[in-house]
Amino acid sequence: MAVTLTESAARHVTRYLSRRGKGMGVRLGVKTTGCSGLAYQLEYVDDVSAEDTVFEDQGVKVIVDPKSLAYIDGTQLDFVREGLNEGFKFSNPNERDRCGCGESFRV
Repeated sequence: MAVTLTESAARHVTRYLSRRGKGMGVRLGVKTTGCSGLAYQLEYVDDVSAEDTVFEDQGVKVIVDPKSLAYIDGTQLDFVREGLNEGFKFSNPNERDRCGCGESFRV
């Protein structure tokens, strides 16, 4: 499987990296937190570690650490605008449950 991006997410990441003036892509991972157990982490990255897995979709690199890969393999990253809010949305086939506030998930 892989981690993919929608056209909207790829456009947003490319635009941000261009404004930032550096960076090779985004790192997608998970951390233990919240009521359901796991939360997504997303950050712009300049370097890749040897143990990282790198996916490339629509010209954008998505870097995933080995610990997180089992939880997010197959995830599609989207960038959405809903009213006055905008942000990344994760479509993860491994997700079994999500907490009521939307902060965390369970696999």
